[in-house]
Amino acid sequence: MKNLFDAIDRRIAEFMNKIGLRALRISLGIIFIWFGILKTIGISPAEGLVLATVNWMPIFSAEIWLIIIGWWEVLIGICFLFKPTLRIAIGLLALQMAGTLLPLFILTEITWQAGRFPYAPTMEGQYIIKNLLIISAAIVIGGSVRKK
Repeated sequence: MKNLFDAIDRRIAEFMNKIGLRALRISLGIIFIWFGILKTIGISPAEGLVLATVNWMPIFSAEIWLIIIGWWEVLIGICFLFKPTLRIAIGLLALQMAGTLLPLFILTEITWQAGRFPYAPTMEGQYIIKNLLIISAAIVIGGSVRKK
């Protein structure tokens, strides 16, 4: 019986290993394309947070920055879908994540429960903190770019 469970476990692990990176790349691609498009057409639930974050930035209005960020995310997503553009996706993602984490530090009244910084995030704070998982996924994908 132990050998049967071991064989099943081995097959499951091999299957996961076979599809894991591809599934991770496609998932990130879909998420970034989807969420980016929502920003470009003005129906993103993160719109208020993004506008508050970029409100101080020069050159463009916050609304224009929202559209730029949305298309940036769409580009990240498209680049994750194709192996030859993974390095571009990861580079664009690194720049985007730097900006995405900003509200945790500059909008503490929005991202942390009153008087509970830094251990009790609000829903917006949790939305941002989950990006640690996206960063980790990009690291795993980045570690595979030289594998055949």
